[in-house]
Amino acid sequence: MAAAIRLSRWNTGRTSTNPSVGCLVVRDGVIVGRAVTAKGGRPHAETQALAEAGVLAQGATAYVTLEPCSHHGHTPPCSEALIAAGVARVVVSVTDPDSRVSGRGLAMLRDAGIDVETGVLEKEGRAALAGYLMRQIKNRPHVTLKLAISADGMIGRLGQGQVAITGSIARAQVHVLRAETDAILVGGNTARADDPELTSRLPGLEDRSPIRIVLDPRLELPLDGKLVSSAKTVPVLAVADEEDLAAEAVPGGFAFRRSTLDGAGVEVLGCDPRNLGSLLSALASRGISTLMVEGGAATARSFLDAGLVDRILLFRGPGEIGGTGIESPLTNANIPAQYVHVRTDRYGEDICEEFERGI
Repeated sequence: MAAAIRLSRWNTGRTSTNPSVGCLVVRDGVIVGRAVTAKGGRPHAETQALAEAGVLAQGATAYVTLEPCSHHGHTPPCSEALIAAGVARVVVSVTDPDSRVSGRGLAMLRDAGIDVETGVLEKEGRAALAGYLMRQIKNRPHVTLKLAISADGMIGRLGQGQVAITGSIARAQVHVLRAETDAILVGGNTARADDPELTSRLPGLEDRSPIRIVLDPRLELPLDGKLVSSAKTVPVLAVADEEDLAAEAVPGGFAFRRSTLDGAGVEVLGCDPRNLGSLLSALASRGISTLMVEGGAATARSFLDAGLVDRILLFRGPGEIGGTGIESPLTNANIPAQYVHVRTDRYGEDICEEFERGI
């Protein structure tokens, strides 16, 4: 199961509305079939692994990170495929909370005389499926707050745009995190001051950049900025509330600003950017299961205050910024009590502390 969970992470962030599931088919201690949910969400892992195993699936054990589906959608149920292949035993890490499945897949297997075991490495399986589980259970994405903090607790310097706090190794790790995430979010002030790209630019991962989301109440994203300039290549959502803009009589008008951004490839999502719960529900309805919040300070604080942060990643650099710095809303000294320290990683001279809370 540990191997199946590792395999499942291969397509994290690439399977659309479906979870990235790993499946191993094992016969006489030998792996005869293995697969992960394909890019775009289909085919599912089980059918691919069974196809690779062929006749060797007869009497074998299938290790699956998520309960096999039991409903007819775009493809037949994976439970039926496992039964038809003649597997003798199915080991599952996590039961699917989807109301169309939720125990039905397991029941189908047992009714067919297959030995079923569940809950194997469930903690690890749930961690790998955190985004999917959050969207199913709470109708919102799983939210990671990522902050880069100087030794004196600052995340930037006033009026100076982006400031390098961590080194190249830590920054490369952030690009890996982006490649595993469905969407990344920043506040409008950060987008204008820093002019970030918010893409994954490591060689080989360029095609795995997340959807970029900006809380932009007045639709003030600069047309010559990196986000707008690249919007036709990597999607950008600008979040603004049409009623607020109309009430404020914004120069140029909502319709004009919206059409201008639309022409540049930016999609305007009509939603109150202050109502984060409503925004996350809207993102979940689009199939976004994982969201990384990268800044700035006010945006990070608003997610924390709303109780909508599930994982915290604090990258700490060795240098200090000083009196002109922008104070971080969070440091190791004031992590809320409901978060548990998970691990500490070192990237060159930088440290990353990871904290999580349960779903």
